[in-house]
Amino acid sequence: MAQQILCISFSDIQADSRVLRQLKLLAEAGEVTTLSYGERPPGATHHLEIDASLPSLPQTPLGVLLLALRQHSAVELSAPAIKQARALVAGRRFDLVVANEARALPLAHALAQGAPVWGDLHEWAPEERSHVLPWKLLVAPYMRSICAKYLPRTTAITAVNASIARMYAEQFGCTVEVVRNAGPFRHLEPSPPLPGKIRLVHSGAAVPGRNLEGTIEAVKMLDDRFTLDLYLVKARDGGRYWQQLKDLAASDPRITFHDAVPPEELPATLNAYDVGVFSLPPQTMNHHFMLPNKFFDFVQARLALVFSPSPETAALMQTYDLGVVTEDFSTESLARALASLTTEQVDKYKANAHGAAAALSSAEDEAVTRGILAAVLTP
Repeated sequence: MAQQILCISFSDIQADSRVLRQLKLLAEAGEVTTLSYGERPPGATHHLEIDASLPSLPQTPLGVLLLALRQHSAVELSAPAIKQARALVAGRRFDLVVANEARALPLAHALAQGAPVWGDLHEWAPEERSHVLPWKLLVAPYMRSICAKYLPRTTAITAVNASIARMYAEQFGCTVEVVRNAGPFRHLEPSPPLPGKIRLVHSGAAVPGRNLEGTIEAVKMLDDRFTLDLYLVKARDGGRYWQQLKDLAASDPRITFHDAVPPEELPATLNAYDVGVFSLPPQTMNHHFMLPNKFFDFVQARLALVFSPSPETAALMQTYDLGVVTEDFSTESLARALASLTTEQVDKYKANAHGAAAALSSAEDEAVTRGILAAVLTP
């Protein structure tokens, strides 16, 4: 009988590149049941869909009060989405439970019934949204409490890069392996240049705090050589923030908004451009140590890169000579970095991305994941 694996993710799983890559490998190891927002994803044999309107944190009046009183144990399983998730899973047993992000750890352990739990923490949970004051005051201590309580009980733990893995190890005394946000190797070639033009592109989620306004404003400062195309996934706000960004860019015909592209199609779509752009001021530790999906998508798309000076991304850009790291996190610095590009430099960086695409693909990360699965699943 096939091993039964439960994969929990409080995200729209169809748009979550990291979890989709994870599911592909989970499906190699057994029969996968996904428990998440959104419709059944590829790789899932069974899918339990959580109502997208239900929050995964205890945002009820009682929940907020208990968070304020630091009664963390009392709210671990009280969030509306978690209550529905427990009801959906009732009566099922699994050989492995995978918790994506720290907020899923209490539920994963409650459902595991003695089975091993793999916690893929993604980023640094205690400061996920600490730039938002209510989150910092109420949720950050809760996340720290969850990590302190559940990580020592968790069989395998992974995070997106070595810096974040080291913080978990130092602060919670656990062993953490690195699974980056790298995607599979794509058989693409750098696109030919368009004479007199440098085609900028950005892909990601249209959520506040990603400094997309700064990218738009920087492009407005540039000359007519530059265009910017945006492939943005609308947030769970009904697309309000996406519309605000579109309104901000409306005065500049060089800036174009496109419908979001499925993650597996993104590198081929981005391949038509020249430079992948992302600048994110470090309001949180996750911002400071960012090594996001889009970095690897841009490399697989064979683009030159212009990124802000975050240490994890800057180190890889310098190692492989992939593009320009801005002087600082300001809009003006981003504009200067972009304006400095020549067609010859862009072509060189695109060629370097082509040369680095194999090393910066998911092959290494898949080996880590397969090793974890082999260790935690009994034959």
